[in-house]
Amino acid sequence: MKTIFVNERDAVRNWYVIDAAGKPLGRVAAKVASVLRGKHKATYARNQEMGDFVVIINADKVAVTGNKFNDKLYHHHTGYVGGLKTFTFEKKIQRHADAPLMLAIKGMLPKGPLGRAILKNVKIYAGTEHPHAAQNPQPLDI
Repeated sequence: MKTIFVNERDAVRNWYVIDAAGKPLGRVAAKVASVLRGKHKATYARNQEMGDFVVIINADKVAVTGNKFNDKLYHHHTGYVGGLKTFTFEKKIQRHADAPLMLAIKGMLPKGPLGRAILKNVKIYAGTEHPHAAQNPQPLDI
């Protein structure tokens, strides 16, 4: 028997759309990370970018449980002395509606050049409209 390796250029890449309204942040991020990596395919290879494209709509309506809406913190350091900036989930989602979901997905992908390349295959939008209708994305349930 021979192991079949699919070239990244020859791989079939599908488009999916996920409606994140009312869905838990972590569950959406975990499902998206798995689809982006291509783990649902028989041709999965951990060292190749074989996953699909994902469009996420209604990212501003993603749900968090408990007191995370007010208590979850996001940290960013400017690089200067005393430059630690801290935002709550509430402030982060008001300012950049796609940031909490993007950071959650980014944390579930591999670190390095492969992870950065895979992260470019996710498109996150705050509203219900997206400009990827020409790709005919299929709905994906969480």
